[in-house]
Amino acid sequence: MTDEQTPAEDMPFETDDASQEVEALKLEVAQLKEQALRYAAEAENTKRRAEREMNDARAYAIQKFARDLLGAADNLARATAHSPKDSTDAAVKNFIIGVEMTEKELQGAFERNGLKKIDPAPGEKFDPHLHQAVTEQPSTEVAAGGVISVLQAGYELMGRLVRPAMVAVAAKGSTGPAAPESSSAGSNPYAGAGADGEGSGGAFDTKA
Repeated sequence: MTDEQTPAEDMPFETDDASQEVEALKLEVAQLKEQALRYAAEAENTKRRAEREMNDARAYAIQKFARDLLGAADNLARATAHSPKDSTDAAVKNFIIGVEMTEKELQGAFERNGLKKIDPAPGEKFDPHLHQAVTEQPSTEVAAGGVISVLQAGYELMGRLVRPAMVAVAAKGSTGPAAPESSSAGSNPYAGAGADGEGSGGAFDTKA
């Protein structure tokens, strides 16, 4: 046997060393993959948190301004609702058109900035997260717990309630068709949330 030849009995030791090295490399790769996934998840969470904080800051910045404009929106809505649309006076007609266009433009500005109107249709299920029950009335057109009419529209800003819609609700014993269920209403339709989304929304106890 020459010096260049490797004894046969030495081969298993070299094979074992190579196998251990491969296993160590596999373990290191697995650890690096896990670390990379963890960093990616942390980066995504940071991005989402930053977006949420930015939206919160934006909503907070315009919330007071939005509240101040709601009075103007209410007055415009009342003006258009009670305007003499059947008038034959050209000046009156043009004035009404101008008021309606102003109201439409204001609502468009609200929508573009995330301020959405809450105006439930008659018969819609009372939603304590969005509505405030001001009065209850018996009804033959709306089932108990349904909205009869809107006394004042509500608004929400980027999913947060700024002002609940003031509504008249059908009292217990009303014989109208069943109101459609609201996705956000709880099991007790009169145990509601207020303008901060956490307290009572002016709910009341209905009596038969």
